[in-house]
Amino acid sequence: MADQPDEYDVVLLVEQPLTPQDARQVRSLHEGLDGPVTYHVLLPVDDAAARVEASLGSLSGSELLAAPHVPIDPVDLHEVSADLRERATTDLAATVAALETAGATVGSSALVTGSPVDELTATVQRVDGREAIVLTAPHVVAELFRLDWSSQARRKLDVPVLHLLEHETFDEQAAGPDGISGA
Repeated sequence: MADQPDEYDVVLLVEQPLTPQDARQVRSLHEGLDGPVTYHVLLPVDDAAARVEASLGSLSGSELLAAPHVPIDPVDLHEVSADLRERATTDLAATVAALETAGATVGSSALVTGSPVDELTATVQRVDGREAIVLTAPHVVAELFRLDWSSQARRKLDVPVLHLLEHETFDEQAAGPDGISGA
């Protein structure tokens, strides 16, 4: 009996829900492989406290004085946190559905509440991942200083790490250096 090709596990760290186009592009990267490809999807949940604090800080806008310290109501913080988790759950389900519609097999999916790069690393190790793909919006400053998720993951992982820009075609991404289109 012939040997079965090894399963090829790919861990995806996505910042936003994938569009059908994003899912087709990811799937197209692995069409020529002999064995089955399984995707494992990670999507971070925004930090509610940081979101509320940023909103309060932006209220001062162009004022010269620092914004006064406003205590955050635990009930409000809980509501914001619950809303962010609900949105992330919906986004994760939409991403899995987009991948499956594109013909991909999704082995696992999870929300990330801690460090996205640490969770990516742990998942690659847990599933014996062969590759990691990080899909984000452009973060030019973080990428310039190599502080973005892709650069951090490359320092921690012994597998290829590909950085793709969400909601852009491969042609649009090729317009700039290192996949940064400048958009």
